[in-house]
Amino acid sequence: MRRTPTMKDVAKAAGVSVMTVSRAFKSDASVGEQTRQRIHAAAEELGYVFDSTAANLRSQRSHFVAVTIPSLNNANFAGTVEAMTTRLSRAGYQVLLGHTNYDTLREEQLIEEFLRRRPEAIVVTGGRHTERARRLLAQSGVPVIETWDLPEAPIGHVVGFSNAACMDLLVAHLVAQGHSRIAFIGGDVDGDTRGADRRRGFVAAMQVRGLDATRLIGAGQPPISMHEGAAAMAHLLDTQPDAEAVICVSDLSAFGALTECQRRGVAVPDAMAVAGFGAYDIAGICVPTLTTVDPSPVDIGDRTAAMVLDLLAHPGTGRVERITPVLQVGQSTVRRG
Repeated sequence: MRRTPTMKDVAKAAGVSVMTVSRAFKSDASVGEQTRQRIHAAAEELGYVFDSTAANLRSQRSHFVAVTIPSLNNANFAGTVEAMTTRLSRAGYQVLLGHTNYDTLREEQLIEEFLRRRPEAIVVTGGRHTERARRLLAQSGVPVIETWDLPEAPIGHVVGFSNAACMDLLVAHLVAQGHSRIAFIGGDVDGDTRGADRRRGFVAAMQVRGLDATRLIGAGQPPISMHEGAAAMAHLLDTQPDAEAVICVSDLSAFGALTECQRRGVAVPDAMAVAGFGAYDIAGICVPTLTTVDPSPVDIGDRTAAMVLDLLAHPGTGRVERITPVLQVGQSTVRRG
């Protein structure tokens, strides 16, 4: 059996010291680019793989950032993670990703498992957690950043936006189009905390304008699919036929609602205006195009990573970065003529 190549073998092949090889694999700025390339070429030729675990044990640093997201199928969360990973990897950090499936107890378990591995920082999606999860995060001794939300009582730091404000944007737009009988399609308020915030934001936006805010249609457990959006729209049309417009908790559910309208021959936007949330690709390619709100997921990821790196270099307390969502007006809410 062939002997496993060592760092000493790489150093000999590259004509440098073992310490220089170690620094090169840790992306140490003291190693010149040509030397780094020579070392990596020698390692590739020998089949050497750097043992980061052993190096981290010696340095007492893990060089990874723990991240939780509620869904692996959501393109927006994927965009956030990709942007975060890109910036962190350039600085020599890796991302350890955990999937909660919109379950706060699962999030609590993941946080505990992550802390056993001693992450450099923890990034969680949303601002609502179990009491034990909050306690674990608060006592972790590492930077904690809550994203995709603006919690009233942050655990540590925040990069997020107001889900309620997003609904106010949509309600204001629909009212400007002449609508007053507006409905909301959303999911289980216990499972999807951000969806629950959108529902509350919708109710508040309607009430502040003196409008009826009782047209609330449940669509099941998050994440709400296109099929569930269609079923919820069918229920709305059957039970509240006087509704003029509907705001959906996501673009996927809005696409389902739009499809159900088309199946029934309900003209969109002339007979029913439909709006969503998330600025998914589908919003721009469906017919008619969907009015939606862009929460800037890539910007959230990039700014979160930048905050992590800054906090690791310059520890601080209570930083909050507000993201400003943008209304994207499509054809699904603007009457022709």
